[in-house]
Amino acid sequence: MYAADAPAYDAGIFALGKPVLGICYGLQLLNHALGGTVEKKGKREDGAFTIALESDCALFDGLGTSTEVLLTHGDSVNTLPAGFRVVATSGELIAAIENADKKLYGVQFHPEVDLSVDGTAMLRNFLFGVCGLTGSYSAACRQDLAIEYIRETVGPTKKVLCLVSGGVDSSVCAALLHRAIGSDRLFCLHIDHGFMRHEESAGVVKALRALGVPLEAMDASSDFAAATTDIKGVTTKPLCETVAPEEKRKIIGDTFMVVTQAMCEKKGLKADDVFLAQGTLRPDLIESASTLVSTNAECIKTHHNDTQLVRQLRDEGRIIEPLKDYHKDEVRELGIALGLPSHLVWRQPFPGPGLAIRLLCADEPYLTDDFDATQANLAATVAQATSLPISTVLLPVRTVGVQGDGRSYSYLAALTMASPPDEHWVELLALAKKIPGQVHKVNRIVFLTGPPLAEPPRTITPTRLTAAPLAQLRAADKIVNDVLSKHNLLRTLAQVPVTLFPVPFEVAGGRAVGVRAFITRDFMTGTPALPGSKELPLSAVEEIVAGVTAIEGVSRVAFDISPKPPATTEWE
Repeated sequence: MYAADAPAYDAGIFALGKPVLGICYGLQLLNHALGGTVEKKGKREDGAFTIALESDCALFDGLGTSTEVLLTHGDSVNTLPAGFRVVATSGELIAAIENADKKLYGVQFHPEVDLSVDGTAMLRNFLFGVCGLTGSYSAACRQDLAIEYIRETVGPTKKVLCLVSGGVDSSVCAALLHRAIGSDRLFCLHIDHGFMRHEESAGVVKALRALGVPLEAMDASSDFAAATTDIKGVTTKPLCETVAPEEKRKIIGDTFMVVTQAMCEKKGLKADDVFLAQGTLRPDLIESASTLVSTNAECIKTHHNDTQLVRQLRDEGRIIEPLKDYHKDEVRELGIALGLPSHLVWRQPFPGPGLAIRLLCADEPYLTDDFDATQANLAATVAQATSLPISTVLLPVRTVGVQGDGRSYSYLAALTMASPPDEHWVELLALAKKIPGQVHKVNRIVFLTGPPLAEPPRTITPTRLTAAPLAQLRAADKIVNDVLSKHNLLRTLAQVPVTLFPVPFEVAGGRAVGVRAFITRDFMTGTPALPGSKELPLSAVEEIVAGVTAIEGVSRVAFDISPKPPATTEWE
């Protein structure tokens, strides 16, 4: 709020006489602009919390006196401007304010995400109750607007080359382009970068060609393995030698563009006559801190479809992204409307960089100077929070998270027990939710199968994007997905990333597998599936552990039980 690079704004917005709803930073901006104060307090909130509501506030009409919402902030409102009152609190912190006479409202939480249980009702109250709007807009309207956008952008003669990974986003993008301009001017390309799942490329090609999509496939795995890129004027190592997750993502994203341009030249397609189409969604742009969504956002992780080279092509007007304002649930709805088969629309999301960002690479263990102090803090926090016989340890690797509305790249912590926690999963998930709020150096919690650990491991197996660990991860991913398919869970669980991380535990030179069974609708926030529930039966958990630990060189299975935030869906 008081930083030199804080977003500029026109205070006149608040004097227009129009209703205003400030969300998260928007609340703080509204409060500050009209004379209130914001300050950093001793308590930070990162996750879902219950807040108390003033039921006579128009924003909370019909919601009762409390609800659960997503709070992600370090600073908090301290004093209010004249004419405002507090209408929601999270303990001693202010969670919402209003000036009903001027129709000015601010909430510290995020009503737009699924973790805010009554968020949709709040937005409806604001739009229809406070603003007096009517709801005549529909999904069909959005489809028509997307088709109109494609036709206007492409014009009557130019061609479109669409990159198709086989996931729902790129498949819907291809179908939408086909609906808008037909087959004659549409070229679809599937690039196998060497990081696909078991027999993934063959399945993608077969499924899309069956839909009549003009698709060509190419094997570019050697190109990607040897690829480098420039980051702030410095050339990276080849991808097969790179360990930093952001560098991996940027190399892969830029190499997609290089390979695509080479394909255009091979086909005699001139750059001035061809648009490159991507299935980019709004969350991709938000997490990559794209200027298309914000000029001040902090990068959480760079998506392969929003690297610097992609942004350069976008600035040149050579990229078309008809889904850039969509979220995952909206894309699936559009896919159904376009006639795509349900197995394609509802397949589990798979990131463009594929297994490359589900294989945690490192040359040495992550052990900061405060490792022992953080371990002690972690153990004390768990001991105070539960009476269960749990051993909790830091692991010497890092994962990506979102804490205080910013990117964190920090410790992974593991909970272990001597006996299977069949009756204790509810308490374990509650503990995983609590730990990052008190141990700020930790952003992700797993339950680690196998014997309990008395001391944190301090070694890793050096790992890069090479054949052996990729084979381990590919095998683990297939086992997990086969089990989910057997138990009819592929649609129940929104996403189940399988990760290989370089902690050997009892297996010399070994690695461990992380499984994140995740429930979400908006794909911006979400909760871990509860083992033993209908979403993740214990029999499925047991089959996953047995199958994955049978892979040569795999020591243990770690079930990711962290909510989002503070942990992102993917570990990198």
